[in-house]
Amino acid sequence: MQILFLGAPGAGKGTQCKKLAEKLGLPHLSSGDLLREAVKQGTKAGVAAKSFMDKGILVPDDVLIAMFREFLSKPEMDKGFILDGFPRNLPQAESLSTLLTELSKSLTVVINLHTSEDLLVERITGRRTCPNKECNAVYHVKFQAPKQLGVCDKCATELVHRSDDKPDVVKQRLTTYAEQTEPLITYYGNQGIVKTVDGEGEPEEVFDRLVKTLKVPV
Repeated sequence: MQILFLGAPGAGKGTQCKKLAEKLGLPHLSSGDLLREAVKQGTKAGVAAKSFMDKGILVPDDVLIAMFREFLSKPEMDKGFILDGFPRNLPQAESLSTLLTELSKSLTVVINLHTSEDLLVERITGRRTCPNKECNAVYHVKFQAPKQLGVCDKCATELVHRSDDKPDVVKQRLTTYAEQTEPLITYYGNQGIVKTVDGEGEPEEVFDRLVKTLKVPV
């Protein structure tokens, strides 16, 4: 099964992808994680990506596609995979379709994790992150508060409110998603492979809906 997750920032894609990957025994391919891994391994695409990342420049689409080619060509991907965070726009989606065709693969289903904008804003603006790179724990002032206000439970580092989690930036991120990524729902919908899942509620409730939608054995 080859699965792609779509959903606005704060929809819970990462959480649900990880849970589904564990249940199905499939690789979870997060674009951010893959970039870091490619750079760490020093692959051809990783070296190219690092040259842009070091300058604070967005990694170009052709480099991202080259990176996905490296990972999707691995034998362990033959049983399936879960894509998270890529593609983000129509040109990327078209490039991914071309790549998958080259590799004799195709997407089985695209999950549209739908959540109201008000909840998305509440989820993101309430996040607090541990800046300790050895930890990287994430909390929420309402949904998952640390035991001691503003302090990480795991390493006692003072938590931070990331700049991209602040209200004005969150609104812009959601606008960007609506303009660039939401059209992919129609793009894949025209291929008949989109399934929409209600992303509101506790993570376990959302996951229950997800596995039922995918008809995965409990």
